[in-house]
Amino acid sequence: MHDDTATLVTRLLSQRWLPRDDVQARKALLDDGFREELDRRLEAVGLELREHPYAAYIGLAVARKSERAVFGGSDSWISNTLQLDRDGVALLVVLWALIVLPKRQRQIERQAVDAAASQGQMFAEGKPIPRDPAVSPVIAERTLLADFGDKLGGKTRVGFNLGTLNRLGFIIRRKGDVAEGPLLDLAFDYERTARRILDGALADLLTDAANRAPVPDDDGDDDEAGTATIHPEEPSDV
Repeated sequence: MHDDTATLVTRLLSQRWLPRDDVQARKALLDDGFREELDRRLEAVGLELREHPYAAYIGLAVARKSERAVFGGSDSWISNTLQLDRDGVALLVVLWALIVLPKRQRQIERQAVDAAASQGQMFAEGKPIPRDPAVSPVIAERTLLADFGDKLGGKTRVGFNLGTLNRLGFIIRRKGDVAEGPLLDLAFDYERTARRILDGALADLLTDAANRAPVPDDDGDDDEAGTATIHPEEPSDV
């Protein structure tokens, strides 16, 4: 008998992410019975489905109840399951803040505008949440180095870590620019992390960088198997 739930879990473990419009991904997001069974089976092995209404992809992460066993299982608390060094995680947090936070604000604003425009239509259908690449900022690598290079290990380390994050699917590097990859919006729990960044020490660095740098344009490989998880508490330590 074909087991759609097992197939979806296997695909997510091997491919690490799936687009929301994938047939099985849509079933997980829209079919309550299927989602309950999926959540139950993932919980049994210490995992959870990582998705967000504004994210274009879904993935897997270590469940919160399993975090201590996974991340605190050695002599010291580890920050991720990808063998990223501390400066690599710090760079990931910075990129998440520079790309995902403004993208989310644009998505919310665009959805509000669409909703207001639809109010006068008697049978207006709900507008889909904007997930197209146009709402995601693109960061120039030279700007990233100028603003954060000295805090992230210098040009060589930043370049090395950008290559690693690109291979892992968090970002896409193109001709000196850094764009959002499939996993970037899923790297951290938005509700737990956004306010920490906006209210924490990183907020000052981001504000200084925004005041110095021009507004980025709104333009716009990755393989490696296995489930990838970044510990959501890490931003408080950066």
